Amino acid sequence: MARQWNFKQELVFCFGHHLADNPTQHMLEKAFRHHGMNWRYVNFELGNERLAEAVRAVRVLGFRGGNCTMPCKVTVIPHLDRLGQSAGLMEAVNCVVVDGEELVGENTDGKGFLQSLGEVSDPAGKRVTILGAGGAARAIAVETALAGASRITIVNRSPRRGRQLVELLRTRTEVEARFLPWEGDHALSEDTQILINATSIGMHPDAGARIPLRTDTLTPEMVVADVIANPPLTRLLQDAADRGCTVLDGLGMLVNQGVISFRYWTGQDPDSAVMRAALEEVFGG
Repeated sequence: MARQWNFKQELVFCFGHHLADNPTQHMLEKAFRHHGMNWRYVNFELGNERLAEAVRAVRVLGFRGGNCTMPCKVTVIPHLDRLGQSAGLMEAVNCVVVDGEELVGENTDGKGFLQSLGEVSDPAGKRVTILGAGGAARAIAVETALAGASRITIVNRSPRRGRQLVELLRTRTEVEARFLPWEGDHALSEDTQILINATSIGMHPDAGARIPLRTDTLTPEMVVADVIANPPLTRLLQDAADRGCTVLDGLGMLVNQGVISFRYWTGQDPDSAVMRAALEEVFGG
């Protein structure tokens, strides 16, 4: 009897700019191979001017889902059929899921962080300070609020962006939210329980950059997290560890984003250890 060969390959996409050496591609393709799945993660350097055509191609060609990075996270929304809860709240999509005939926009940024945070602390009832008010801060603030944080303090240099995020939290979630201007070295309030750096300060190639923060206000009772994955041990995390804090690196957030996306697309749970090892190959860890 002739052997039957199955060459069917499933595809997921990534739309955006600056996708050369995309660590997410490396991580997910390692996971696909580990689980014996004939799937590929394909980068498409793409701006907003061709986005509508690209989404139509996703439907026609039968892609199983994909990711959106800048500048497509917001502009992709009109081309989708509906949004998940948190993506709707923060009005940004980084993961597209195929549900029957529909394309559903999700956001795994905050979900990935929350899952990583859950390994060391439950945010429910906690007082949280977030440094920054950009896309990562917005995603993390929304998910942390939905998880039951009692208070979220946004610290940012731009009052307009900081207050906009606080207004979103106050009007669309149940959390108590406040804004503090970031002037000079920020001093944390004594009752802060979780500190999150959601800025790019300390990211490669400026790995030694110092966050304007009074490290003497860090206490051993605090959890200090950084969204930066490269390098995994940022200057902030080293300073916090020296002060006796529990620290959480950005690799966990990136791994869990991949885990959640993998599950959305395939319906299977991947081996997260394989995915973290793949990222450590790229960044060190």
